[in-house]
Amino acid sequence: MSATTEQVPAFNTLVRKLGHWTESRDIEIRAHRAQVVIDLRSPHIPAGDIEITLDAERSTVKLLVADDTVVDRWDLRVTGRGGVKDHVKGNANTGRRIRLTGEIRDGEIRVNRGGVAVLSALFTREFVADARRAHRDGTPVTVVDPAAEHPGR
Repeated sequence: MSATTEQVPAFNTLVRKLGHWTESRDIEIRAHRAQVVIDLRSPHIPAGDIEITLDAERSTVKLLVADDTVVDRWDLRVTGRGGVKDHVKGNANTGRRIRLTGEIRDGEIRVNRGGVAVLSALFTREFVADARRAHRDGTPVTVVDPAAEHPGR
């Protein structure tokens, strides 16, 4: 882990990190009986592999990623029920690689890609707050699709 590790604590709560929330490629998630939504589609995250270190118990971690993202779960220990739910596998070596490490106990990781990721971000309070801010400031909305180009801005 580098010195710029982004830490996401979640204990008995819901934590959403959407839009341009970090510029780090190292993320540490500690969750206990919680739900965590992490948006990894931002162009502000530098190029290269993203490493997510998990310490989760009875929690759900939802990753919002691009369609061509490769999720590597080789170093992730899963104990009890649950696991990694990724129904559409990323194209081999075509997009960004996300390495999952650490341990998840009686919980699951859900990988949402493309349009499903957009819908997951769209139906949140954070989107409403971002849309109001964008309207007030005359800037683009970043929560729905942080990687989208906004013409004329």
